[in-house]
Amino acid sequence: METMACHACNNSNEDPECHDNHLNSTSASLSSIHSLQRVPSLTAQLNQQHHLSTIDYHCIATLRGHTSYVSSLTLAGKFLFSGSSDHEIRAWKRNPWSYEADDENQTHNVVAVGKAAVKSLVVLADKVFSAHQDHKIRVWKFKSQDLQEQKCEHIATLPTLSDRAVKLLNPNNQVQIRRHKKSTWVNHVDTVSAIALSRDESLLYSVSWDRTLKAWRTSDFKCLESVNNAHDDAINALVVSNNGNVYTGSADKKIKVWKKITGEKKHTLITTLEKHSFGINALVLSTNGNYLYSGACDGSMLVWEKEGEDNMVALGALRGHTKAILCLAVAVDLIFSGSADKTIRIWRGAGKSYSCLAVLGGHLGPVKCLTVAADPYSKGDASTSNYLVYSGSLDCDVKVWQIVVRLH
Repeated sequence: METMACHACNNSNEDPECHDNHLNSTSASLSSIHSLQRVPSLTAQLNQQHHLSTIDYHCIATLRGHTSYVSSLTLAGKFLFSGSSDHEIRAWKRNPWSYEADDENQTHNVVAVGKAAVKSLVVLADKVFSAHQDHKIRVWKFKSQDLQEQKCEHIATLPTLSDRAVKLLNPNNQVQIRRHKKSTWVNHVDTVSAIALSRDESLLYSVSWDRTLKAWRTSDFKCLESVNNAHDDAINALVVSNNGNVYTGSADKKIKVWKKITGEKKHTLITTLEKHSFGINALVLSTNGNYLYSGACDGSMLVWEKEGEDNMVALGALRGHTKAILCLAVAVDLIFSGSADKTIRIWRGAGKSYSCLAVLGGHLGPVKCLTVAADPYSKGDASTSNYLVYSGSLDCDVKVWQIVVRLH
């Protein structure tokens, strides 16, 4: 495992298994200009709209250790957790300025090893939930909060054995998954592509390439609900709003919004958003929940504005990436998009006024995952906003970027 300054990055080993079939964008590069003619473009020239803002950015570290592509990143407490197709979950110090000073503390940072590629991570108190390519969700518990001793023990695999056993007793719990094969409805039968927590953290939601949406109780890991055939194709993206709405994005080009109506036990489909012309890979909500951003295989990002309690209307498209958008993140009024074109774009705006503030290049493979947070380690003043961006790529590296937005 290495911690290096970004200018020294020379790892060009790209795992051929990194290219998920559902995220293949080779035939979709710039066609958004034609395929989304019904959706107006919101993109101005670089920094044209927000001329009162300037942005400084640089890569301050490259974290190396994973031997295959990095598919998931999440921040929790003082740590950054990364999941990879090498089956490993690693913990890194969140503070990038401590890497060189305490490099010896970074040599044993594998906290858990699963049995299949890690696709998504969620941290809840002293537990880590990991979604995997082998159709399972695994639950890990920290043994210690000390990074030198930080390891996880495996405490459960979802669905649990008891959950599966109980469901097997009743034939009504069997669902058809292929022509001559059935399974209990608690089982995912394809890659679990994304997981997310409800606002009160009582539920864990999961989506899969098997086209289902499931809800699990975090207290005892019981599967409470499964929405079969939630989409017409693989589900790639999932995000949960503060009011409890669940958004799912699929290769079928649709975003669906689900809600548990008061008094009901199950989630109901309340609206379907259809403006994309290619499969959807990523979703993220603005910090206030009024805007939804969706990234697709053609490199376009659509901006949706909340209309009423549950509906969203498409305002327009942000264009600039030359290949599929694979991940999205937000921080205040900034939107970050990672792409198969190996770049990260930083967007700023609201309503129908957006611009691209910067394009970050440095990864040698598609950017698969992003997470962003305010930078508490750098001194600033009232005229600047500082952020740290963590990006994971098919080049197997995690990069840490410092972003400084200056207001004149």
